[in-house]
Formats: sequence, C-alpha cells, structure tokens
Amino acid sequence: MTKIAIFVSGSGTNCENIIRYFSNNAEVSIGLVVSNRSDAYALVRADRLGVPSVVLPKADFAQPEKTLSLLRNHGIDFIVLAGFLLLVPPYLIEAYPRRIINLHPALLPKYGGKGMYGHHVHEAVKAAGEAETGITIHYVNAEFDRGEIIAQFRTPLVATDTVADIEKKVHELEQAHFPKVIESTVRTK
Repeated sequence: MTKIAIFVSGSGTNCENIIRYFSNNAEVSIGLVVSNRSDAYALVRADRLGVPSVVLPKADFAQPEKTLSLLRNHGIDFIVLAGFLLLVPPYLIEAYPRRIINLHPALLPKYGGKGMYGHHVHEAVKAAGEAETGITIHYVNAEFDRGEIIAQFRTPLVATDTVADIEKKVHELEQAHFPKVIESTVRTK
C-alpha cells in the first residue's frame, strides 16, 4: 500500500477530491493531510473524511527532523501538493526524490513562480487575453513551478470569460484529472 500525504494551505477542495478518489483504493491511500496554516479549511475536510491531519507551521517545516519524523511516523511514501503555498525545502526533495508532485492552475511555464497561485494566476491569464488555459501537474524541485511536467490539460477561453469563469474552468480540470494523474504517477514508482 502506497501512503500519500497531501500538503495544503487553504480551503482544500482538491484535497477532498483526492481523499474521496482514493477512499476505496486497494493500492493507494491518503495517510495524512499537512497544513502550514491552522485555519485551513482543508483540515476540517480531512477530519470529516477520517484522514489524520496536522498543522506544521512554516518555522517547523523549516526543521528537517520535525517534518521527516512526522512523515516517517505516518508511513508516507509520496507527497502531493494541493494548494500548498510554501516552497518545498531541499531536504524534503532529497528525502522524496520524484515522489512529490504539485498541481498548478495554468499551463506552465506561463504564469508560474513565486506569488503565482489561485486568483493571481487567473487574473494574469485574463489580462494577457489568452485563448486557452489549463492545469499542469509536475514534479517538485527547488524552484516554484519549475519541476518536470507530468501532464497538462487545457480548456479554451473566450474574450467574455471573467476571472471567475476562468477559475471555474480550471477547477473543473483539476477535479477531473488530478486524482487520476496522481494514481498513475504513484503506480509507476
């Protein structure tokens, strides 16, 4: 059984979707939800779905032994970032090589990097007048949104799309594709 930890910072709609997707999977399970914020609604979602969760503030996350012992104690084999806004430190990348993946709400390499998350990305896509947007699922490396791309999914845009329309289209792609890509990626490890 491969055990996944989901790292989150916010509301956790993707976190909940992933937990539900793997709830009856014989080969993959969600063993832990980790948030750097105590007010992240993802923690409530995890609790409602019976998944252990923990708050790991930024200061603790910066301490390798705290984070690594937490993951070891829960038997974590793989890490999924689902709206996690901190840069993953090198010690964690070294401990989980090609076993940390992230979801980005745009077609990388466009609209990636520090500060490019959530509505900031959708606003930039709208301001640029893009004809399409999408999601990118990628391995995590030491730079924001620069890891090797695993998969991308696209959706067309029209000039009348608002930022909220763009966000909705991207969210639909996330819900449809992210858990499936996680599953196929985990199974190849």
